[in-house]
Amino acid sequence: MAAEPLSQKEIEDRLAELPGWSLSEGRLTRSFRLGSHFAATAMVVHIAQVQEELNHHSDLTLGYHTVSVSVHTHSAGGAVTEKDVELARRVQELAPGHQAS
Repeated sequence: MAAEPLSQKEIEDRLAELPGWSLSEGRLTRSFRLGSHFAATAMVVHIAQVQEELNHHSDLTLGYHTVSVSVHTHSAGGAVTEKDVELARRVQELAPGHQAS
C-alpha cells in the first residue's frame, strides 16, 4: 500500500511532538550536535539500523560533531508521510543515548 501524503495541518501537528524538527523544502529535517566526530559517526550507524528496520531511508549528513537528517517519501512524490514521521520519532528517541542535542 502506497504511503499517503500528509496535509500541512497534519505535518504541523506531528512536528509539535518532535522537538527540534522542522519542515524545510518539503522534508522533515533536524540537525543534532554531538560531543565528538566518533559519537556522530556512531549515531549515523544507529540511524541506519533503524532505517533498515523500517525499510525507509533518509538523507544523512555526517559533520565533524553533527548529524543532519532529512526525510521525505519518494513513492509519495516527495511528500511527507507517516513513514517520515515514524522515522523522525525513532531518531528522536535514540538521540539521548548518543548525548545528542
